Amino acid sequence: MRIVRYAVGGVCHYGELESGDTRIARFEGDPFTGPAATGHVDDVGDVVLLPPLERPRIFGFAYNYASHVDETEHAIPEVPVCFMKPSTAVIGPGDAIVYPVDGELIHFEGELVVVIGKEARHVKPSEAHEHILGYTCGNDVSDRIVQRRESAFGTLLIGKGQDSFAPLGPVIATGLDPSGLSLTTRVNGTVMQSASTADLLLTVPDIVAYLSRYMTLLPGDAIMTGTPSGVGPIRPGDEVEVEIEGIGVLRNPVVAESV
Repeated sequence: MRIVRYAVGGVCHYGELESGDTRIARFEGDPFTGPAATGHVDDVGDVVLLPPLERPRIFGFAYNYASHVDETEHAIPEVPVCFMKPSTAVIGPGDAIVYPVDGELIHFEGELVVVIGKEARHVKPSEAHEHILGYTCGNDVSDRIVQRRESAFGTLLIGKGQDSFAPLGPVIATGLDPSGLSLTTRVNGTVMQSASTADLLLTVPDIVAYLSRYMTLLPGDAIMTGTPSGVGPIRPGDEVEVEIEGIGVLRNPVVAESV
């Protein structure tokens, strides 16, 4: 199933994107509380696609591909390196990544994102799949200058958490095996990242188990699993595409901040 969140006439709905990508079978309720089919079908051309999650908590994992660790000239972490992005960073498919007025070096990072569907606490890796609703594409947009300044003092928030720095979408794909999905990131049509989730240092089940060891994961939480090598700068006028096998393509233009 490919679940979308969308608006018709200003009213938000969830639904299933049907094969052919032209029609959406509308749900009653949301995918976290057992949605029911309404029998109503919307044409994709008549709706506005929204971020697949409304105001999620966003957890991020840094240095989770060896190739990215190598390009940043860091050592493989001895413990998972985690951070969070505020819900106000989320944008959806087609929405603009806003290049900050004082930005100097803004990077894209294509990532597989785990969507939690059921509350999880002290979950074993073998049980993780029972708590996952599905997966979506994500772009961990990062202000490298601010990030480096923060990281020098052992913190990380502004460099990752500015408005529009967490594009998600276009769908939540259920029933996927996350252990070997192809991931491709393009900027203006040029491939910048090409990898497989088989190369994750900490696997999806391990990620869910690790976080749930220390905190309760809630339905609608999003976990960005890390980015492979090939990250690079974006500028106003660019278009970034993150494509993941079985999910689709997340496209976002980059625009200059207007203040």
